[in-house]
Amino acid sequence: MINSNSITVTTYNIHKGMSPLNRQVVTQKIGQALKDINPDILCLQEVQGQNLKRMVKYNEYPNQSQHEWFGEFLDCRHSYGKNSEYNNGHHGNAVLSRHPLDPKHNINITVNKLEQRGVLHCEVWPLGWPEPVVVLCAHLNLLENDREKQYRAIAAYVNDTIDQNRPLILAGDFNDWKKVSCQKLADELNMTEVFMEMHNKLLPTYPAKLPVLSLDRIYVRNLKIKQAWVNKGKPWSSLSDHLPISAELYL
Repeated sequence: MINSNSITVTTYNIHKGMSPLNRQVVTQKIGQALKDINPDILCLQEVQGQNLKRMVKYNEYPNQSQHEWFGEFLDCRHSYGKNSEYNNGHHGNAVLSRHPLDPKHNINITVNKLEQRGVLHCEVWPLGWPEPVVVLCAHLNLLENDREKQYRAIAAYVNDTIDQNRPLILAGDFNDWKKVSCQKLADELNMTEVFMEMHNKLLPTYPAKLPVLSLDRIYVRNLKIKQAWVNKGKPWSSLSDHLPISAELYL
């Protein structure tokens, strides 16, 4: 039975379903690991939105995109936003939910031709809650100057589009390895980063086998944080190059 008092949110860069060094397709193993932790809302980055020949070779969901496969395997509603397109496919962000999900927009925050990035906007209505939660799933650039532009684009979108009183989650791979931008965005949007609130520091998520860099974030507004944690150890260390992070939230 779904707990209507709190929700668990997980964000995870799945590295297109490949192992850290791209030696194995591990999509099914990722799916099983996610099923074991069973989040209510799942924000994924680097999701293959079109089947690739290598996935058919390894008998991985030969007739489905990854977000469709995860949705079926996890019994979740799902939405996908395409960010990067190439000759044999494309990838982007996805939001999956055990609760009713309403896809809204995919916001293009690309600032150079080498890195196509986006923010996927959805609304999730947890069962028993009086109103839906706005969920933004983001993947930002590697360079700080690029991220500064993307922060401004995200802030402008949130301030122009989303009611200040609505529950809001902004989660994803922020690539902020120097930890210089975390508080800037939080201050501008009046949001709280869950690890800063619960642990007074950001916890490392990359590389998965020996994490030293804190690249992944969950920001919230008009929500309370019960706990926040990094999913680490086996099997996570041998799946994607990132570790997933999770938070339990309530109104």
